[in-house]
Amino acid sequence: MGTLILAVTTLLLYSIGTALQALGFRGRIEINRHVVAVIGALGLVAHGLLLWQTLFVDGALNLGFFQSSLLISWLVVAILLVMNHAKPVASLFLGAYPLAGLTVVFALLTHTPPRFIQRDDWGILSHIALSVTAYSLFTLAAGQALLLYFQNRQLKHNYNSPLVRNLPPLQTMESLLFELLWAGVILLVLAIVTGAVFVSDLFAQDLAHKTVFSLISLAVFASLLIGRQTQGWRGITASRWTLAGCILLMLAYYGSKFVLELVFHRAG
Repeated sequence: MGTLILAVTTLLLYSIGTALQALGFRGRIEINRHVVAVIGALGLVAHGLLLWQTLFVDGALNLGFFQSSLLISWLVVAILLVMNHAKPVASLFLGAYPLAGLTVVFALLTHTPPRFIQRDDWGILSHIALSVTAYSLFTLAAGQALLLYFQNRQLKHNYNSPLVRNLPPLQTMESLLFELLWAGVILLVLAIVTGAVFVSDLFAQDLAHKTVFSLISLAVFASLLIGRQTQGWRGITASRWTLAGCILLMLAYYGSKFVLELVFHRAG
């Protein structure tokens, strides 16, 4: 199937999914979870086929800036669809679908220097797989932290707002946030370890920025988890620490790739 057809199909399905979630959130329609799940799954399949055509070039894996973004957004939607069967995370689709749609548009319309990874380089591939999965989990954690932050504020000022009516109880929201954080921290630690083992020089000039910011973000997340256990950090405090860590992690990955690939036109 053509790349353009796959892109349009993906955007259409994600747009329908976003519209249904938004209408349900506003109380305009009654959401059928099965219908929403099918639409999301079909969008994920189209997204995956587009990803396959975009990533695999001449027997190698192209992980340039926008191709990596397309992969991470696919993982975000995939993780969310799986979680939605057991956890009340439907509100996160309101951010995940548009985000995925934007990565599809940018991957289709922009061109950056390719970064090829050979398929038989299993050490580097394992490091990349752990890294992008960790980034995907922290992307969801950032979305959950934003919802938790605004939910806390609305509970103090407007108890009957649509946000308060539609979101799960505060305790459930906090539990979901910390589940995402624990999973993300574990994978981030494994990504850093595999990077140290399989990357020849983790502090090389092009990787120093990424490594330092990843370690700082890990320290922020670890501090939050420790603070949760020892000081009972929750609510707005937990949201702020989560967002701070996610911003640092975004600078670690996207910041370095943006400068190298879009500014200096080098593989990053």
